[in-house]
Amino acid sequence: MTRHVVVMTGAGISADSGVRTFRDAGGLWEGHRPEDVATPEAWHKDPKMVWRFYQARRAQLAEVEPNAAHHALADAARRLEKDGEHMTLVTQNVDDLHERAGSDAIHMHGELAQLRCEACAHRLRDLDHTSPDFLPCPACGHARLRPDIVWFGEVPFHLEAIERALLSCTHFVAIGTSGQVWPAAGMLHAARSRGARTWVQALEVPANAETDDTFVEGRAAHVVPALMQTVLEDK
Repeated sequence: MTRHVVVMTGAGISADSGVRTFRDAGGLWEGHRPEDVATPEAWHKDPKMVWRFYQARRAQLAEVEPNAAHHALADAARRLEKDGEHMTLVTQNVDDLHERAGSDAIHMHGELAQLRCEACAHRLRDLDHTSPDFLPCPACGHARLRPDIVWFGEVPFHLEAIERALLSCTHFVAIGTSGQVWPAAGMLHAARSRGARTWVQALEVPANAETDDTFVEGRAAHVVPALMQTVLEDK
């Protein structure tokens, strides 16, 4: 059997690198209500505030580094490829830590490293411009680019590619996710229903886990290297 390992990562893997999690105990996102900074309505109501919020998040990427879990995933992909097998990495995270560790990742919720023009759909990769000033579109001249982030109420990116990966998935690993954000939370069920071996890593059992899943408790940076070794050894 040719293995196709599908890995889906969430906030827990980035938290171990110091990236702030989506919400704190007070239900806020870095001091803001999500509806004030992470919806199309917020962007249209107060684009300057939303832009400054994401510019600050983009600048924070320079302060963090990939951790052992990120590196373990990149190493696992290389080992599978060497054996003529394959790994698809899907992430809910918008940081660039997977890429900096050497992985190719499908970002279903967008990327902080990328901006998008609402007028012509041109995308620009740029982490140098982190000032509070809007950046105009270099392709059409539109006055401002927006963060290339999937906000609440918007459709996640790359759903067709993710579905194709799940169709041939033999091993599925969920890392650092609560299992509460859809449609990402449905990936575990989809893989399980197709007969894939399934593992789930988190600090506590996620909402979408079932008894057929192997639950691995602990921080991603501590347990994912050994977890991926287990997955690679499962023929």
